[in-house]
Amino acid sequence: MHSCSALKHLLLLSALATAPLLRADDWPQWLGPQRDSVWREAGIVEKFPEGGPKVRWRVPVNPGFSGPAVAGGRVFVTDHKVAKGAKVNEEDPFDLSVVAGTERVLCLDEATGKAIWQHEYDAAYGVSYNTGPRATPVVSGGRVFTLGTEGHLLCLDAKDGKVVWWRQFKKDFGVKTPLWGFAAHPLLDGDKLICLVGGNGTVAVAFHKDTGKELWRALTAKQPGYAPPAIIEAGGRRQLIIWHAEALNGLDPETGRVFWSIPASIRSAVSITMPRQLGDLLYVTSFYNGSLMVKLDAQRPGAEVLWATKKISEKDTTHLNALMTTPFLEAGHLYGVCNHGQFRCLEAATGRRVWEDRAMVTKGEELESANAFIVKNGSRFFLCAENGDLIIATLSPTGVKELSRTKLLAPTLSYQGRDVVWSHPAFANGHVIARNDKELVSVDLRK
Repeated sequence: MHSCSALKHLLLLSALATAPLLRADDWPQWLGPQRDSVWREAGIVEKFPEGGPKVRWRVPVNPGFSGPAVAGGRVFVTDHKVAKGAKVNEEDPFDLSVVAGTERVLCLDEATGKAIWQHEYDAAYGVSYNTGPRATPVVSGGRVFTLGTEGHLLCLDAKDGKVVWWRQFKKDFGVKTPLWGFAAHPLLDGDKLICLVGGNGTVAVAFHKDTGKELWRALTAKQPGYAPPAIIEAGGRRQLIIWHAEALNGLDPETGRVFWSIPASIRSAVSITMPRQLGDLLYVTSFYNGSLMVKLDAQRPGAEVLWATKKISEKDTTHLNALMTTPFLEAGHLYGVCNHGQFRCLEAATGRRVWEDRAMVTKGEELESANAFIVKNGSRFFLCAENGDLIIATLSPTGVKELSRTKLLAPTLSYQGRDVVWSHPAFANGHVIARNDKELVSVDLRK
């Protein structure tokens, strides 16, 4: 009995010792803590329980495309409300009539969903798809940074929502709102908050995170595009990657000095997906132009085209023509969703198509602009499909295999005869937190 009791005691001590090693992570920005679409927590479900995972809370929100950010026990999300009596032409997404309304930054308790504070400001929309804000908040050092559809850049105190500083891109830089709004998720790098602004010499602008003061400006293009800035390491230097509608560029993140630039004219300015690095390779993809893979110089900051899609086409696609799905790259391959829902795997070094799956995202239908968000956890992936399904799957050069599927949210945005969810979720502290145009939901994914 004594030895049995001692063994139990040792097992208990062992469990207590290893418990803190089970990772619990916030999701403080677009694509997670390291901005790489990897969820590093352990102890996550292998398969969804019958009847679906437990919903922790649901709270109503206004419409928006922006994903939530989770940090310090709080959830931050932005949305938009049309002014009372304002007319919205829901039949024509390209009607650019100005619609009065307000944008809001909402802070909720992560455990309960209870509202802690909100900050609201006037934001009249004159854009295509005027649902709501596009960019996911960035949370760091007790501050939350948000970017609205019409170029309102805010720094708020995360504790109480008080304004620390704010900028207005159109007023401060004399630029026009892009067709689909300001959408590139801001990048926090040291003391710099780096944003796509647009215009002559100000496509990329770095602001001091504490004051909003401009630190540097760089690049010129007729259209800034919508792609989030990214930081990589290559050629012995940290490099800031800016992909606008005319070129893929490598910059010095400290000064904005351009290291290199590869011309890439993107039809309809749909440079949207975030550039992704795999060793000495850097990849971007767009709806019409398809894929561009560049090889990074190993000795100094520089790059050259390795391979690229030659044919500009909406339907006859060769490699990967993604609209919104930022692809995932690992082990010599890339995975992504092509422009009509085809889930594809390509060989990174050559662009050779390894496989295609038409069932995972659209269940076999050919749907324009079909989308799924790809997040890795351990050896598996969580795919958030545009129909509101959350899928656990494995991805490898041998194929894609669905392990489990559940309904996470109802799709609420109408697009070409179907309803979709186009907002990136957050995976934080054992839960997935996701939104549509009506509600924000927290769902328990712990074992």
